[in-house]
Amino acid sequence: MSEDQKKQLEQQLWNIANTLRGKMNADEFRDYILGFIFYKYLAEKMEIYANTILKSDKIKYKEIKENTKQGKEYIEAIKEESLEKLGYFLKPSELFSEVAKRGNSDVEGENNFILEDLQKILNNIQLSTMGTESEEDFDNLFEDMDLNSTKLGKTPETRNEIIAKVLSHLDKIDFKLERTELDVLGDAYEYLIGQFASGAGKKAGEFYTPQEVSKVLAKIVTTGKSKLKSVYDPTCGSGSLLLRVAKEVKEVSNFYGQEMNRTTYNLARMNMILHGVHYRKFDIKQDDTLEHPQHNGKQFEAIVANPPFSAVWSANPLFTSDDRFSQYGKLAPSSKADYAFVQHMIHHLAENGTMAIVLPHGALFRSGAEQHIRKYLIEDRNYLDAVIGLPANLFYGTPIPTCIMVFKKCKENPNDVLFINAAEHFERGTQNTLRQEDIDRIVTIYRERKEVEKYSSLASLDFIAENEYNLNIPRYVNTFEEQESVDIATVAKKLRNLEKEMKNTDAELTAFCKELKIDTPF
Repeated sequence: MSEDQKKQLEQQLWNIANTLRGKMNADEFRDYILGFIFYKYLAEKMEIYANTILKSDKIKYKEIKENTKQGKEYIEAIKEESLEKLGYFLKPSELFSEVAKRGNSDVEGENNFILEDLQKILNNIQLSTMGTESEEDFDNLFEDMDLNSTKLGKTPETRNEIIAKVLSHLDKIDFKLERTELDVLGDAYEYLIGQFASGAGKKAGEFYTPQEVSKVLAKIVTTGKSKLKSVYDPTCGSGSLLLRVAKEVKEVSNFYGQEMNRTTYNLARMNMILHGVHYRKFDIKQDDTLEHPQHNGKQFEAIVANPPFSAVWSANPLFTSDDRFSQYGKLAPSSKADYAFVQHMIHHLAENGTMAIVLPHGALFRSGAEQHIRKYLIEDRNYLDAVIGLPANLFYGTPIPTCIMVFKKCKENPNDVLFINAAEHFERGTQNTLRQEDIDRIVTIYRERKEVEKYSSLASLDFIAENEYNLNIPRYVNTFEEQESVDIATVAKKLRNLEKEMKNTDAELTAFCKELKIDTPF
């Protein structure tokens, strides 16, 4: 698929999304349109898989008569295999295209009211997984899609009409799922998530990391690797950051994540499945990561995160005996959980792993408990590998400048820490963005650990200690622009000449005024 075709598809989907908008805000109509796209994806995967099974019988899945004896036998056999392979099941009459056709039927006497059937089908997808391995991955996936909500229309007929219209538009789009080498739908889904994030303002930070920042994080944690056993995001939002890491390597064996917001948790699971990640290969949990971690005892080869900046957390004294925090001697302050996330991630980092976390700039230099934790991480553990300063106004909902901190338990370069000042290299706009050249420069400098004047430097652990573990980047990367020296004697001479010229001009002007018999301006 060409870049133009890809953009055309993205625009088509965005136009369809706006059909639903009405009086809903961005995150509400997001849940409906992404849910319908996900349903279409599941239905098409189901049909493709069933047709493969039925190939030897020379029939298509849609041709099966569900109420006949033979039809029931076919469906039961396909259901068993589908639950094992896909993790869910849909009958022929429950396929997206069939529902879309019924909803838009203009045949006289044929009922085109599909709301009740559609709600039942979405519930049936979840019910089909009960008692199977995939049950948790499909549990309540469609709970945010209330088809009886008055936000979709005041009457059932109005709601039916708009939903049937949306299904019809989506049904006409070919997601090319049979061409497994393409991820057309996955890319389009990511595009839509980004579009919704840009319209959601501050709330977008709950579920989305701008793609260019995701690329930097993903490239850093995959440096030197072509395969990963595991990748983990403790604040995974829509799961986009985990999926971005997968694009940087040939294979990721397992994806792990945790998300506090229920709606966003649903979005993350949909995103995983829709990108072709098998239900056995991802483990996304819903709960507060700091207060109720769900992946205890596990360690991960790559960890990425863009946690909520300076979030409030309990900092409960009981956590001083929690394995994640006990060795530090101090907890992150309750008003700023930034280092609580750092500590949590380090606890789960494998010995051969790399973690990269986005933090507000204040995390580099704030004093108190945070300075104490920084000192422990650098002096006692020597885990800090790099600090990268990013431009301001990159993230939705906040204009503050941010940074990326990179940690490793086994550093290839144990004698220093790399500092990169990328804060002045970006494309300015309502929302600032990193250009591809900016991303490439950051990643290249990180991987080669190069010192570039006014951009990057290697700081010894002793020098960081001299700075009392204050990691503010200007302390290590000199960005001072020397002013051109001024020759005072030359300037004085110019001023004297200028004064002389002014006196001559005044004399001439006075003479003209006398000649014209008018008052001089002096």
